[in-house]
Amino acid sequence: MSTSTATTPWDASLIKVDFPILGQTVHDRRLVFLDSAASSQKPDAVIKAMSGYYKTTHANVHRGVYAMAEQATNLYEGARAKVAAFVGAGHSREIIFTKNATESLNLVAKSWGHANLRAGDAVVLSEIEHHANLVPWLMLKDELGIELRYLALGDDGHLDLDDLDRLVDGAKLVSVTAMSNVLGTLPPVRRIADAAHAQGALMVVDASQYVPHLATEVLALGADFVAFTGHKMLGPTGIGVLWGRSELLDAMPPFLGGGDMICDVRLDGYTPNELPWKFEAGTPPIAEAVGLGAAVDYLDALGMGAVRQHEVEITGYALATLADRFGDTITVYGPADPAERGGVISFSLADVHPHDISQVLDQSGVCIRAGHHCAKPLMRRLGVGATARASFYIYNDHADVDALADGLDATTRFFA
Repeated sequence: MSTSTATTPWDASLIKVDFPILGQTVHDRRLVFLDSAASSQKPDAVIKAMSGYYKTTHANVHRGVYAMAEQATNLYEGARAKVAAFVGAGHSREIIFTKNATESLNLVAKSWGHANLRAGDAVVLSEIEHHANLVPWLMLKDELGIELRYLALGDDGHLDLDDLDRLVDGAKLVSVTAMSNVLGTLPPVRRIADAAHAQGALMVVDASQYVPHLATEVLALGADFVAFTGHKMLGPTGIGVLWGRSELLDAMPPFLGGGDMICDVRLDGYTPNELPWKFEAGTPPIAEAVGLGAAVDYLDALGMGAVRQHEVEITGYALATLADRFGDTITVYGPADPAERGGVISFSLADVHPHDISQVLDQSGVCIRAGHHCAKPLMRRLGVGATARASFYIYNDHADVDALADGLDATTRFFA
């Protein structure tokens, strides 16, 4: 990592040098990457860690007793320990490596849900959830006949919690996002968790957008399960995380069957392994775990408080710039105060379709997302089919925001 990462105030231009991909040009323009909510870019430290593993240490873990296999196991389990410390887990055995946050949430729904939910039991979600935290519960609704209740979105971009106590009354589980990938909304997770626990319900948190941007203490959130993913926090694709309270994970049946998740197999049955390997069937994402561990090291060196401070500042600058440049022709969705939202700005511009906005911006080298962002119920709540979305991370600066605004100005001229 470049020594610039410790500078104050934040100097994203120096952080950019740690990210090889950001040095390229697109359509003869410098690359301006504003789609980190979909997937963040990777620093050299992560790329080198994974490459170094493949060059010097690749072997399957937990099986071989030769030196290189033991080194690979130490790297893999060392990454687990880093992740556990990063989110304040009580013990690394509570950290389950999965394919992504979607698999983590499905693991809870399929394993805990099938073991503990029955027809008529209530699960509480919200209107702002990503499909990954909707579809698994909709599937259980079809399979088991459970009831789904929803916390509503208020007109101010925050969840309306006036009905919270009524909605959690008698519920078995509450599952909400810690940060909306569309609105940037930061729900009061601890308040919701306390209300859930008061009714004897468990609390699941989709922290895919939260963990990369804010200091995270899973116990302070009041959660029972927390899901997040590596590729949004500078790590590689192909690895996600489920944290769960050990007593809950111990009681849950395995999610997948095969090698490494067993202690014994007989022709008439099997004995599952202990945590965390009970939920990690087959060859795990070893190189990906090594990369995620390097990403955690990088973010730790930056300091998550500083990461959040930069995000609030750059988001505030972007909101002010867009309002100043485009006035009533632009509609920004979500909370107005940058301190009350994450670094994602979803918007509509005049009557230009979001996909057209994205395509014109691409000609200026600016990468944004356009579509429903895997949140179709939320799009219907907003009264739109899709939005354009710019999302910011540690390597973005005012110049990137200015490039976005200039590109949007070119868009309005093109479609005038």
